[in-house]
Amino acid sequence: MTAPLPYSTIREIFTRFRDDCAEPEGELEHLNAFTLVVAVALSAQATDKGVNRATRDLFAIADTPQKMLALGEEGVIGYIKTIGLYRNKAKNVIKLSRILVEDYGGEVPSSRAALESLPGVGRKTANVVLNMWFKHPAQAVDTHIFRVGNRTGIAPGKDVVAVERAIEDRVPVEFALHAHHWLILHGRYVCKARKPDCAHCLINDLCAFEEKTI
Repeated sequence: MTAPLPYSTIREIFTRFRDDCAEPEGELEHLNAFTLVVAVALSAQATDKGVNRATRDLFAIADTPQKMLALGEEGVIGYIKTIGLYRNKAKNVIKLSRILVEDYGGEVPSSRAALESLPGVGRKTANVVLNMWFKHPAQAVDTHIFRVGNRTGIAPGKDVVAVERAIEDRVPVEFALHAHHWLILHGRYVCKARKPDCAHCLINDLCAFEEKTI
């Protein structure tokens, strides 16, 4: 495991990220908190682009839990069958929609515990919703962030929860809200799994990765 970077280095890294893109955004398309929950739940083991292609038409007719319930499980399947594990995901979308209607008045709750209680919603999904919709400095660690956190030394950890905690503990508070977006975009487009593009990396002089491609 890469040794943790000094706090001053981490501050410089996120200063550069902010200077390059002050307001990073997630790439999953959504219309409101409910469609964000559904989109993130559908994105497990799928690409954001693939989810967006499937949900554009779905959300055009079912952008509330009530409308999703009216569509029904088979109706949802008709829109998302290009996404992996679509049958189980459709079942979860209907289940979580019913819970939102029956227990939360059709509104998406703003607590992590409540979000995680919804079918198909795990810690990462809950953190994405808390961050993107409710503007909490929650850190949703996916494979990209796990890789970048460990490679660079920004937030090394043996599992996603350890990396999440490391980000919370080590990233300066002024960068906390956007930290996971900067890291995920960096991992998706620059610090890629097989061929990291170190030559075009904003932080290659600060990164602790020993196998840099430059």
